[in-house]
Amino acid sequence: MNLDGKTTVVTGAAGGIGAALARRFHAAGARVVVADRDGDRLERVAQELNSVRPDSALAVVADISSEAGNIALIDAARNKFGFIDLFFANAGVAQGTDLESTDEDTWNAVMNINLHAHRWAAKHLMGEWLAAGEGYFCSTASAAGLLSQIGSGTYSVSKHAAVAFAEWLSITYGDRGIRVTTLCPQGVNTNMLNPPDADGIDKRGGDVVKASGDVLEPADVAEVVYNTIVAEKFLVMPHPEVHTYETRKVADRDRWLAGMRKLQARIIGG
Repeated sequence: MNLDGKTTVVTGAAGGIGAALARRFHAAGARVVVADRDGDRLERVAQELNSVRPDSALAVVADISSEAGNIALIDAARNKFGFIDLFFANAGVAQGTDLESTDEDTWNAVMNINLHAHRWAAKHLMGEWLAAGEGYFCSTASAAGLLSQIGSGTYSVSKHAAVAFAEWLSITYGDRGIRVTTLCPQGVNTNMLNPPDADGIDKRGGDVVKASGDVLEPADVAEVVYNTIVAEKFLVMPHPEVHTYETRKVADRDRWLAGMRKLQARIIGG
C-alpha cells in the first residue's frame, strides 16, 4: 500500500493515536480527512497539516456513534477528495466497569463507538470499494481485544468484538481486493490512559495496563501502524509482550485466567 496521493479518513483524530495517524499518513503524501466530536482541537490538527501542504486536510466534526454520523462523514470526505482509499476507524471510549454499576446507556454508547461505528463505516464504503476492486479498512481495537480488560466489561467485550469484526471483514472480502488491518496496542500515552480530569473516572483498568508493560507515545504507535499498512498485514501489535500473553492464553486458558485474577487482586486490590 502506497499512501502517496491517496485519500485517508481517520476518526478520533483530535488528539492521541488518531492525530498521530493523521500526521503520519499526511507525511507519506496522503490527503487526510480528520474526524472527531472535539471541533476546536480537530481544526488545529487540520490547520497544522494544511500549513505543510495546502488543501490536503479536511476537518469534519462528526458523531460516529450513529449510522447517520458515519454516513455524513463519508459523504463529506467524498465530496472533498473523491474516492476514499483508506478508512481508519480509530475513535474509541473507555466507560463502564462491572455488571452491577454499568447501566444500559453506557453499554450501548460503548458498543456503538467501539464496534458499531466500524460496521456502519464499512457498510457504506464497501459498495464503492467492491466496484473498484480495492479499499483499505483499518480499526483501532486494543490488546484487550486479544486478551481482556480487568475492571471494565464494556471495554473488554467491545474490543473483542472489534477484533472479531476486522477478522470477519478480511475473511469475507479479502479475496475481492479489500485489505484489513487492526491495531491492538497496550498502554499508549493518551487521554484515555491518562485522563486530564480524573474526577469520576474509574482508573483501575489504566493502572493494570501501566503495570503490564511500557507506555508508548502515539507517534511511535503510528509509525508501527504505517509500516504494517505498507506491508498490508492484518495485525498491528506495537507491544511485543502482548504476543507472549496471547500465546500463554491459547496454550493454557485456565492458567491464564488464574493469572489474570492474581493480577487483578494485586493491582485493584492493592
